[in-house]
Amino acid sequence: MDDLKDTHLDAMLERAEDDARERALLADYVEDMSEDRVHPAFYDTTNASEYSDSDIQVLEGMEAVRKRPSMYIGDTHQRGLHHLIYEIVANSVDEALAGRCDEIWVSINPDESIRVEDNGIGIPVGIHPQMGIPTVEVVHTVLHAGGKFGGGAYSVSGGLHGVGASVVNALSEWMTVEVHRDGKIHKMAFERGVTTSPLHITGETDHHGTITEFKPDPQIFEDTTIDFELMLNRYREMAFLNSEVKINLADLRQEPAVRKELHYEGGIVSFVEYLNKHKSVLHKTPIYISAKQNDVFVEMAIQYNESYAESVYSYANNIATVEGGTHLTGFRSALTKTINDYARKYNFLKAADRNLQGEDVREGMGAIISIKMGEPQFEGQTKTKLGNSEVRTIVESVMNDKMASYLEENPQTARTIIDKCLSASRARDAARKARDLTRRKTALDSNALPGKLADCQSKDPRFSELFIVEGDSAGGTAKGGRERKYQAILPLWGKMLNVEKARVDRVFDNEKLLPIVLALGAGIGSDFDLEKLRYHKVILMADADVDGAHIRTLLLTFLFRYMRPLIEAGHVYIACPPLYRVYQGNSSFYAYSDEEVKQIKEENNWSDPKIQRFKGLGEMSTEQLWETTMNPETRMMRQVQVTDAQKSDEVFTLLMGDKVEPRRDFIRENARYATVDS
Repeated sequence: MDDLKDTHLDAMLERAEDDARERALLADYVEDMSEDRVHPAFYDTTNASEYSDSDIQVLEGMEAVRKRPSMYIGDTHQRGLHHLIYEIVANSVDEALAGRCDEIWVSINPDESIRVEDNGIGIPVGIHPQMGIPTVEVVHTVLHAGGKFGGGAYSVSGGLHGVGASVVNALSEWMTVEVHRDGKIHKMAFERGVTTSPLHITGETDHHGTITEFKPDPQIFEDTTIDFELMLNRYREMAFLNSEVKINLADLRQEPAVRKELHYEGGIVSFVEYLNKHKSVLHKTPIYISAKQNDVFVEMAIQYNESYAESVYSYANNIATVEGGTHLTGFRSALTKTINDYARKYNFLKAADRNLQGEDVREGMGAIISIKMGEPQFEGQTKTKLGNSEVRTIVESVMNDKMASYLEENPQTARTIIDKCLSASRARDAARKARDLTRRKTALDSNALPGKLADCQSKDPRFSELFIVEGDSAGGTAKGGRERKYQAILPLWGKMLNVEKARVDRVFDNEKLLPIVLALGAGIGSDFDLEKLRYHKVILMADADVDGAHIRTLLLTFLFRYMRPLIEAGHVYIACPPLYRVYQGNSSFYAYSDEEVKQIKEENNWSDPKIQRFKGLGEMSTEQLWETTMNPETRMMRQVQVTDAQKSDEVFTLLMGDKVEPRRDFIRENARYATVDS
């Protein structure tokens, strides 16, 4: 057992950043963990290598993109892979915004390559006056080249940095571009950003538009398998935001091919109705607000529901601004002011009453905020936050004026909304004592930690892990099998509160959830502060059965609704304990499915080995639990990621919300995919 535990340092070193100074600090830290001293910064004064002129490298064009792809697409995992597709589709949508395109086709080919076609005007194919080569080649081989820097071709666009097509080309194993323009078919080809077939005419056509095909480069991406469901969610969103365009998706990897047509004439009103489709709404028709000021077009759709969660999504030029920005800030401040003004005008709030807070007026609200403008200022190439200061003033002005008019003209709906807000305010007041108690107890002082927590010795969150374990029995086994230097154990008992059906006052005062809040030390809800997190790996460890799956889902619902930054930062994991131990003589293997049991038998030529079925974590010995589920060298874990916040919101509402019929339909539709080990 001690030998197994001693491997933890090597495993941690392997998982540290690829930096010798970082590893040196980590080794020094773990070896001397008991001493309470300040370690030096990441300085290494023993490097005797020279630093000369030849050490300065100049990366030009596509070489720079291939060397540092994450600077341009975020990462080289699924998010970055799908960002390639999005960049090309966004160019076609920009054609639609310019009034030159009304249909787009996106297909996944059997070899995982992508085809994007539109019926726009087509990329210009003449010789570029500045570069002296065909313009279509400039667009695909020169960074910061495009039609969105001025000149009138695009008054509104999401691709303002001019790196979209060229970056996709650089990160693709191959790419072909076919332009139908001026009655001719023009075609050229590339490999990893380098032109392999110059632009040439292949025939005549009576169509117009651009067809781009490319295959993401396996040298860049760890996995080039395209997720059709993720595409469907993303381009459904784009179709909602652009009611004038039809987006056709096709997955040709299957037989028969899966095809989806996305077209919503209702625009963002249909979008909000879609967000609330599994919720009980308080007013049937969404509130729609739109206006244009100073060449900025603003539109907002709002619909309240009976849930306690806020589902508000913002966009700028079709870009999902997941970090918000000035348009979202303006919307929130104006909404709070307008509802408070109306509530006071009609005596829903008395003179002695405090104003409703932002979280009160947004409880149970589904909303879409979309702005379109000529020069949006985004933070970073992945464009997740809008920075234009003038947009806040415009959105506030539109919201104050139009929302106030709506409330005056629809008193019955206004009364329903105000009642919802007042009820939320009362619940928030009832939760204040519990919230204040939580705030006080989240200090790192050990006396403030939950009694059942077996904490680790490490005080550095980067190297600390918290296992949230189902049941006292499994918790006891985990405590005995852990590496106490950096692994903490928090046992939970029984099924906890379903926060999807509970108001905030019940959440803050829940005896099952409070220990998690105290152990993590980062607060809860609007008070959550990732910088105060005590563990950078939060691992949910439950039995591999239906009850265990239910507990994991309840925990994930709580974390998603009240500690979402924890998930978004990649700190949440699900432990994967094995289902079986297959052994014969002195040989032993662990299996996670019936298929793996069969494979073990075949590989070892065993006809009748002994098989131990683990019905729960508590049935494992401390050595077995360490070896299979807790040891960084040998364990399997799944990182919980939010790749699509809207889809995640929908799933939690579907599985944990009040409506039974949609959940029953979901189970019927997906039961055939369930397996014994899932």
